[in-house]
Amino acid sequence: MATAFASEAARVKEIGHLAVPDIARATGANETTVRAWLRDARSPSGKHAERLAELSSIVERLVRVLQPTYVPVWMRKPIPLLDDDKPLDVIATGEYRRVSRVVAGLESPGAA
Repeated sequence: MATAFASEAARVKEIGHLAVPDIARATGANETTVRAWLRDARSPSGKHAERLAELSSIVERLVRVLQPTYVPVWMRKPIPLLDDDKPLDVIATGEYRRVSRVVAGLESPGAA
């Protein structure tokens, strides 16, 4: 039985082209757990669910301003506006808003 959060993990993987290790990295879950989410065998809860929701929000916004296949590259790159931290790692630490501000800049009219 799929839960909304397990379905969200599959959606993030699909629309953001993120691999299991990327989702695990951002949520703090191990890869085996993420695979269980994707099979609907388990559902994220607690901090993992919170990080997944934040990851999902960022991915949904990024696919509107970047080529969807580039999203995993962007998420793994050191970003100067994040003090050269990588977005996946910033989300994992619970600092979603730092990444959100950078994405807002990409969403602004006239952004690169």
